[in-house]
Formats: sequence, structure tokens, C-alpha cells
Amino acid sequence: MPSILIIDDEPGIRHTLASILEDERYKVFTSEDALAGIETLKRESIDLIFLDVQLPKLGGIEALERIRSEWTLTEIIMISGHANIDIAVRAVKLGAFDFLEKPLSLEKVLTVCRNALAIKKLKEENKTLKKITRAASEDIIGINPLIKKIREMVKQAAESDARILITGENGTGKEVIARAIHQCSPRADAPFVDVNCAAIPETLIESELFGHEKGAFTDAVSSRKGRFEQAHGGTLFLDEIGDMSLSAQAKVLRVIQEQKIERVGGEKTIETDVRIITATNQDLEKACDTGHFRQDLFFRLNVIPIHVPPLRERPEDIPILLHHFLKKLKKEIILEPDALEELTIYDWPGNVRELKNLAERIAVIHQENVINSENLIKLLNKRNKNPANNGISFNENITDQNFNDAREDFEKHYLQFHLLKNNGIISKTAEAIGIYPSNLHAKLKKYKINQSPQK
Repeated sequence: MPSILIIDDEPGIRHTLASILEDERYKVFTSEDALAGIETLKRESIDLIFLDVQLPKLGGIEALERIRSEWTLTEIIMISGHANIDIAVRAVKLGAFDFLEKPLSLEKVLTVCRNALAIKKLKEENKTLKKITRAASEDIIGINPLIKKIREMVKQAAESDARILITGENGTGKEVIARAIHQCSPRADAPFVDVNCAAIPETLIESELFGHEKGAFTDAVSSRKGRFEQAHGGTLFLDEIGDMSLSAQAKVLRVIQEQKIERVGGEKTIETDVRIITATNQDLEKACDTGHFRQDLFFRLNVIPIHVPPLRERPEDIPILLHHFLKKLKKEIILEPDALEELTIYDWPGNVRELKNLAERIAVIHQENVINSENLIKLLNKRNKNPANNGISFNENITDQNFNDAREDFEKHYLQFHLLKNNGIISKTAEAIGIYPSNLHAKLKKYKINQSPQK
């Protein structure tokens, strides 16, 4: 329901105008002078003001200037029984939506009122759209089609409170996307609270999320709010959700269902209003199959899935991201063609996080404003070591192969090395090299690698 403020020193005008507008189901406030009206503006969210020109204490034109400078989205309609064309023109130039002469026409008042509120709504929508576009564009950088799709998904998902599950390898920027969604949402002015579930011991995760009362356990010397309470009205980002214990998963599921929490050691029920965004580098569907993750919670969290591709799958974005990070560090660099090629063929196991680290290294260490491939290799800390172990060595004739054959030869020996290093345990090997176990199985099958553990 739109809110309207009438500022006029004539009680009859205030009463009549208020009655007309209340009959149209508007919420109406009245003030007898501009100073009282400004106090109302400080307390209430006002969409439209009817402002008289002739007022005691502070004149209408002066009030118009002051209100327009502080409440830029509030529309103002000037009214007067003694105005001339010069005052009307001045008022419109200062930002008034329209100027009405007394005695007021009922039909004209309602028409101008509806038009002004429609314009205000359009301004708010444009402002929101610009904020969403700016946040998504500034934070989620790249020209790869998958990145463009993520930006669109952020814009679409931001306005709702739907839960979002962001998946991708470590360092791909999952938290950046979560923060962009929050900044684009109606909750942007409320807290964004992030929790790394993998970094919190299992014995403390419930206290961290839901808070605790004094004396709930040995170290609980005072009561403490949990992350759900801290994020009230805003967004709670649960990173590495796949590492959460089954006990904590059950409680998070209950909070989602009931919108209420209880602190550890407490009996009081606390209402919560949070938008939940989660992220993981694990295959949660497989974790559900193995019983390590609750399937009912997975379905609750996976309302809007967003998958972030690894950096190696978006090579066209690598130089763009590097220049973005360097610009933030106030470092100007020219990449020679061989350095650019080196950037795009490098595997980037640490993804965007590793690229950001490289930018910081360049800003601190590299004194020149040009980088060639030799410089870049040193800055990347690449090593030409032969990782032979347990009887496995790389093909010495690898340089005689074409690119695809050489890459496959490298990948096969790389997987054999790490598989043997981790005693043939698929989950440990996948974690060590930063890929999903399902992807590792597929590659072992492709290269016909024996995955039996060492005796």
C-alpha cells in the first residue's frame, strides 16, 4: 500500500485531501508545517508528498529543495492557492512532479497521484535493475558463455528467496557468486554471514550455527548468538556444506522447514528470517547415495543449482581476469603473445584464486611493465620435475607427439602416479588432485588404468 504525506497548514485541506486518498486505499499521514513533515519522513517510508507552497516556519519551495536532496525517490506534488507561473516553473525545475492550484479538483488529484506513484515505481525498478546489473557485472567477470549464463541466473534468482546450491572446484569463485546474489537482492542492506562448514570442528558446528546459552557446555561462559541469528533478515552462506555432520544437517533441515531455531542448551524458540545459499566442491548426489548427506536436505537446498566451471574450461576469461586483478592492484602490465599462450594452456589447479595470487605476485615482484613466457613461468612457480615414482615415468618422447596425444599421455601417467600415491583409494585420489570421484572413475576407465590398491 503506497504511503502519502500531506503537508498543509489549512486543516480543511488536510482533512479533505486525506479522506479522498484514504478512500482510494492509500496510507495517509498529515503535517501542518514542513518541519513536522520532515520529521514524519524520518520515521516513515513515504512514497508521495502533497506539499503546500505557503507554509509557516519553512516555506514550501525551501522544503521541496531539502526533501528532494535527502529523499530522492519520493515524488512531490506542489499545491497552492496563491501561486504564479514563475513559482510553478521553479518548483518543477527543483524536482516537483507536478503543480496543482487550489481549489483542488478531485479527478485531477487522483490522476496526478496515480501518475506520480507509477513514475516512482518505475524509478525504483530501474534503480534495482542497475544495481543488479552492476553487481553481477563487476563481481562475476568473463565472456565465456557459461559465465554469462551465471550472471543471468544471479539476476533472476536475486529477487526471490529461493535457496541456491553453488557447485564447483575449490577457488572457482563460489563465494563471489553468493555475495553477488545477496548484493542484488532486496536483503542487500541486511547482513551477509558466511560459514565455512569444513573449518569448524564437528563438536562446535551446532553451537556456531544456532548459538548457545551460558553453561550449555564447559567453555560456554556466556550466551552467544549463532550464525542464523546474526544473519536475520539477510543471507546465510554455508560454504563446504558437504562437510557438515549428519546431526547438524538434520537441524538445518528443521530450521528450513520451521523457520525457527533453538540455541544449544536453550529451550526458547527463536524466529529466523534468512535466505540460505550453500556451496560445495563435492558431488552431493553421490554423497546422498553413500549416506554421507541427507537426501531430503539436498532437495531443499538445490532449488536453484548454479555450477561454476573451472578456470581451465574458460581460457578466454583468463587474461580478462588477470587484468581485472592487476587493475585493482594499480599495476599496468602488457602480456606478450607467448605469455598469453602460457596463461591459457596452464591447467590452473587453484582456479581463479590461483590467478588472483599470481596477480598479487606480479604486482609485488615483477618490476617491468611487460611479461613474456619466461617471466610468467617463473611467476607461476612451474617446475619441470619428472614425477616418476613407483616405477611410473613420463614418456621421454612426449615432445614428438601432437598436443592432444601429449596431453592424454601426461594425464594417464599423472593419474597413475596419484592413484598409487593414495594406495588406489578413489576418494582420496580425487580429493588430492581436485576433481570429482565420478570424473576420476571415468578417466580411469578411459585410460584402462588398474585402480587396485597397493598391497
